[in-house]
Amino acid sequence: MKITVIGTGYVGLVAGLGFSKWGNEVVCLDVDKEKIENLQQGICPIYEPGATTQLKDGLASGRLRFTADTELAVRHGEIIFIAVGTPEQADGSADLSFVYTAADCIAKYADSDKIVVDKSTVPVGTARDLSCYIQKILHSHDKRIHIDVASNPEFLREGRAVGDFNNPDRIVLGVSSEYAKERLTVLYSPFFRSNKPVIITTPETAEMIKYASNAFLATKITFINEIANLCEQVGADIGQVAAAMGKDGRISPKFLHPGPGYGGSCFPKDTKALAAIGERFAAPQTIVESVIQANEKQKKRAAERVKRRFPTGARLAVLGLSFKPETDDIRESPAIEIVNSLLEEGSFILQLYDPKAMENARRAVNGPMQNVIWCASANAAASDVDAILIPTEWGEFTSLDFDKIGKNMRQKVLFDFRNIYRKERLEKLGFEYYGTGFNPERENR
Repeated sequence: MKITVIGTGYVGLVAGLGFSKWGNEVVCLDVDKEKIENLQQGICPIYEPGATTQLKDGLASGRLRFTADTELAVRHGEIIFIAVGTPEQADGSADLSFVYTAADCIAKYADSDKIVVDKSTVPVGTARDLSCYIQKILHSHDKRIHIDVASNPEFLREGRAVGDFNNPDRIVLGVSSEYAKERLTVLYSPFFRSNKPVIITTPETAEMIKYASNAFLATKITFINEIANLCEQVGADIGQVAAAMGKDGRISPKFLHPGPGYGGSCFPKDTKALAAIGERFAAPQTIVESVIQANEKQKKRAAERVKRRFPTGARLAVLGLSFKPETDDIRESPAIEIVNSLLEEGSFILQLYDPKAMENARRAVNGPMQNVIWCASANAAASDVDAILIPTEWGEFTSLDFDKIGKNMRQKVLFDFRNIYRKERLEKLGFEYYGTGFNPERENR
């Protein structure tokens, strides 16, 4: 099939790569000409395992092209995916300006019947509104063509997006016509053959599935974080609490890993948007609103623990700056918030390292730059410091040689915000251990 993808961010690029791999003729459109030139040369703009390989394979096959020519892209696709950003507005609602700009371009240049599929995360009712909007423009230009608008939300995890696209938990298709249902079913036929769940529903239901899914996962993360905070105060073992909870089939162990809060491009934005939708329709999402507030407190709490331990400042190593491992994305990263909070004090010297997010982090770190040292490795960052902070659980941080590292530290203190290490092991090596849910001050009373 001939596919057009508007937008080459995480969602659009991974979708373009995946559709091309399945044998479709794919054109990806973006207004950023420099990004398009790099993509045409096989240079991937994001760090995502497997993306560069699929990019080069797609280009070599001739089935994958990138362009800044809007007319060419719109006229190419029988199915056009909108995968542009829907950033958070001041009131928490989703900014749909990029979505409607894409709709304007489609209505302007379309010369035949099309199916427009919204992959961007949008408020409930957007597909219906877009359909009316596009048809109104077509009518005003006396274009006698029909454009269906459907919803096909993505459920990709950054760091595993390529694998998730090719091996999804489920496919959700929100359609309002038999024609759109038939064509999208053909496009996703590889998953029917592999017995993957394909949910065919209305556009409104599809849009709600996306928000409800992300809000529930954010709630689960926030719940275990608050239980961890309570464990710190009462002396309970959060590791055993979470493990025992996860054995219950109704709960499952996924997303029961305490830490300094959730971040990224989805959960923070989508929970706020869902709360805004609830307010608009007089159906308050009180649980989600509480989750948003609790998550902000959790990020601040991590930095406050460090400040309490070092009230006059210290030299610290921060290992991990992206919001999660296997990505260079630092949007809403708890690690960046911790770094910026400590730099505000003016009394901390921070030695920073991340395997992939250093370039992005340089643009996000605020504060006196004379207090920031960018390091080339975890060992370099951990040298001559009073404490090590691990806010992001990259694989290379899971087997650090603390016996060796400790000999090069001023003080042996570890803030293991992701509970990567066993407290008992670090204490045997002479470390003062602070995990999420573990409080040595409480234990030593």
